[in-house]
Amino acid sequence: VQLQAYGGGLVQAGGSLRLSCAASGLPQSSYVMGWFRQAPGKEREFVAAIRWNNGVTRYADSVKERFTISRDNVKNTVDLQMNNLNAEDTAVYYCAADRFTGIVKIFASLYEYWGQGTLVTVSS
Repeated sequence: VQLQAYGGGLVQAGGSLRLSCAASGLPQSSYVMGWFRQAPGKEREFVAAIRWNNGVTRYADSVKERFTISRDNVKNTVDLQMNNLNAEDTAVYYCAADRFTGIVKIFASLYEYWGQGTLVTVSS
């Protein structure tokens, strides 16, 4: 299994950015794809997740109404559209995969596979 995240960069507050995660080697029907982030000096936190097979999503309260997670089953990619960004969104963003076992998990320690991070910096 390989996950590769990309699309990070520098953006002004109020702006938008789109992250993508390319996945290979996953049996899509049984996995959940998640985005997490880690700011300097803080723990890795859940951002959003989506089930490959039916598109059901889950979001952290801090990003609801601003971020949208989506998947492309043909391209095997999971995107995170981030709008109305603010300084608190500055972090390294990671994509992760977890075998779905009945609930969409929000704890990073429970995710099985990880991609490398991509840095998002929001300037105020």
